[in-house]
Amino acid sequence: MANTAEQPRERFTNFTPYEMKKGEDYMSAEMLQHFKDLLLQWKQELMEEVDRTMHHMQEDAANYADPSDRATQEEEFSLELRTRDRERKLIKKIDQTIDRIDKDDYGFCDQCGVEIGIRRLEARPTATLCIDCKTLAEIRERQTGI
Repeated sequence: MANTAEQPRERFTNFTPYEMKKGEDYMSAEMLQHFKDLLLQWKQELMEEVDRTMHHMQEDAANYADPSDRATQEEEFSLELRTRDRERKLIKKIDQTIDRIDKDDYGFCDQCGVEIGIRRLEARPTATLCIDCKTLAEIRERQTGI
C-alpha cells in the first residue's frame, strides 16, 4: 500500500510577485489587496486538499483481513490526519491574517514596528515579525527551549 500522505504546502502554487510602483506607499490599498488575494488563494488550495483527503479516506477505507495491511492503512490515515491538522491550524492563521488586513494592521512587525517587507510577506504571508525579530525569537527559543 503506497503512502499518499503529503506534507502541508507552505506555499501557494501560482502567484505573481508584487511590483511596487514608483512613489507607492508601503501597504497601500493595492498592496493589501494583493496579499489578501494571495491568502485567499492559499486558503482555497488548502481547503481543496482537505476535501481530497476526505474522499481518499472514504474511498480507500477497507477492512483488510491481514493485520499488516490493516496497520499500514491505519498508519497512512494517521499521517494524513496529522497533515490535515497542521493545515487546519494554518487555515486559522490565514483567517487571522486576512482579519489583520481588513483592520489595516498588516505588514509591520508586532515587536518593533518596522516594515516586514514585501518579499518576506510573499514568502510567508502570515508573518507577524520582521526577519530580525524572528531570528532573535528563534535564537531565544533554541537557548531556552520555550
